[in-house]
Amino acid sequence: MGFPVASRDGTALVTGASSGIGAEFARQLAQAGHGIALVARREERLQELAGELRSGFGVRAEAFPCDLTDADARAALPGRLADAGLRVDVLVNNAGFATGGPFHESELDAELRQVRLLCEATVDLTRRFLPTMVERRHGAVVIVASTAGIQPLPHSAGYSAAKAHALALAEAVHQEVRRHGVHVTALCPPPVRTELFEKTDHPVERVPRVAWLDADEVVRIGLDGARRNKRVVVPKPLARIQALISRHVPHGVGLPLVERAFRPHG
Repeated sequence: MGFPVASRDGTALVTGASSGIGAEFARQLAQAGHGIALVARREERLQELAGELRSGFGVRAEAFPCDLTDADARAALPGRLADAGLRVDVLVNNAGFATGGPFHESELDAELRQVRLLCEATVDLTRRFLPTMVERRHGAVVIVASTAGIQPLPHSAGYSAAKAHALALAEAVHQEVRRHGVHVTALCPPPVRTELFEKTDHPVERVPRVAWLDADEVVRIGLDGARRNKRVVVPKPLARIQALISRHVPHGVGLPLVERAFRPHG
């Protein structure tokens, strides 16, 4: 049936919507007429964005504060939306953060929270909302992966592994449900200018700035690909070339080069 059209009781649920790529997904989907369900931990930011979307685009936009690393909080989310009279037609799994540095020196709690957010929450929400999309033969899921998920990244081991999980999940489920009229797309951007890496000395900061993209451009390209039911979307030619090389260069050659480039200074 194609990518869902905007409807009165339908909504696009966007996780990690308080900033960056998530907030931009909310804006561009609202601009297209979709109602928006904003999910993240920071309620004040969600309420501010919901007001912006209502006044700017005339859509129904509501905040659903939720810590997606909490299994009980995730389990309650479908009921909260149902109580609000909302049906999820579009799901954008975007929430995330990134650990970096030598894995043996990383904070174990941060590594485990990263897995819960990037892997567990993505599996949980997709599995909860996908069955009704399949039943209706109508729906779309966007899973925000990364070019970091296309190859192992030393000094960003946990993050690249989690994004590889997201990419593999999206590709497999895309193939399963395409005959049911449901779109599933993995969006794999290169580094994006957002808050994600601002507060830490993350190795990705060493990637040349010419390779970075802005969130609005990434989302525009991602949504275009999702509407066309592309299995994987890698924005911009430079990133696609890098992704192609990463997929096909033997790890014995590529890993030492990446490790040296991402190795902490000092």
